[in-house]
Amino acid sequence: DAGEVTIGKTVKIAHVAQICSDQLDNNNSVYKEISEGMDYFEINRKVNMRGYLATFNFKGSSQNKFVSSLSGGERNCLQLAKMLKRGSNVLRSLEEALGDYLGSAVIISHDRWFLDRMCTHIMAFEGEGYVHFHDGNRGNTL
Repeated sequence: DAGEVTIGKTVKIAHVAQICSDQLDNNNSVYKEISEGMDYFEINRKVNMRGYLATFNFKGSSQNKFVSSLSGGERNCLQLAKMLKRGSNVLRSLEEALGDYLGSAVIISHDRWFLDRMCTHIMAFEGEGYVHFHDGNRGNTL
């Protein structure tokens, strides 16, 4: 419960606050909020802004909606899109470290894609005391 963390110069940490309403400009359209005046951005490759927004379910005319008119879920998607656009490398480093780790680890996440790649077995807590145990996609056995 004490200590010090030194973050290296090349580390890019990204996060999305659970309550992110003050991090978006309500006067912008969805497209303007994400594009910041650019048609493309680069993260390992050139990415078209409109296509990028479509991957977050902002397709066609929904990109012209004002941020102020978005539902809570849409606002969360937009905030996530902004965060991922900035780029980070912490999760990639975590994935590499877990992939190389030969011991056991307990990983708690809502990200099924991440769990499928990292885990040999998954316990899914489905609610009301029901736990579903199944194999992950990693291919190792216990």
